[in-house]
Amino acid sequence: MIVSVDHVQLAAPPGSEDLLRSFYTGVLGMTEIPKPPVLAARGGCWFQAGTVRLHLGIDPGFRPSPKAHPGLRVTGIEACAARLERHGIRVLQDSDLPGHRRFYAWDPVGNRLEFLEPGV
Repeated sequence: MIVSVDHVQLAAPPGSEDLLRSFYTGVLGMTEIPKPPVLAARGGCWFQAGTVRLHLGIDPGFRPSPKAHPGLRVTGIEACAARLERHGIRVLQDSDLPGHRRFYAWDPVGNRLEFLEPGV
């Protein structure tokens, strides 16, 4: 039986690792975690914040999905949005999920990310 989500895998174009590191560690404050050597040879990078793990894998035919995204639960959603905007990241507010405040943003390669906080 499924008991939890281990990680979410997102795709990225070849050679984008430095952009990803800058965004996921520098902007979002996640920690890069080492990939096993056999997987590190494929490129990409892995990030973690608490129990949330995002794997960014290299895809030579990468095209960002306009709809697919991980939903990242945050605390202090206004501060989170402001931090992204200070770094030049586009934030799109959305009020369509009852009981939540949320917005969407995009990483430097175009992956859509949802940030949400319950309690509205």
